[in-house]
Amino acid sequence: MSDDIPAMSFEDAMKELEATVGKLETGEATLEESIALYERGAKLRAHCEQRLRQAEERVEKITLSADGAPTGTTPAEGL
Repeated sequence: MSDDIPAMSFEDAMKELEATVGKLETGEATLEESIALYERGAKLRAHCEQRLRQAEERVEKITLSADGAPTGTTPAEGL
């Protein structure tokens, strides 16, 4: 089941992570189910963090001319 995580979009992974956390918070899962949910949640969290890092690397800063008109883009600094 964790083989599907790399193909997930950020939004899908985040939704599943939220649902997983919700299941853990209810305390209704057995110990074994809780461990499996926790492990999947950790993988989903790592996937979301990776997707966010990739998005940050793609963010560009818009450069403006003296009159405020966009002139192009340059890579964002410090990401």
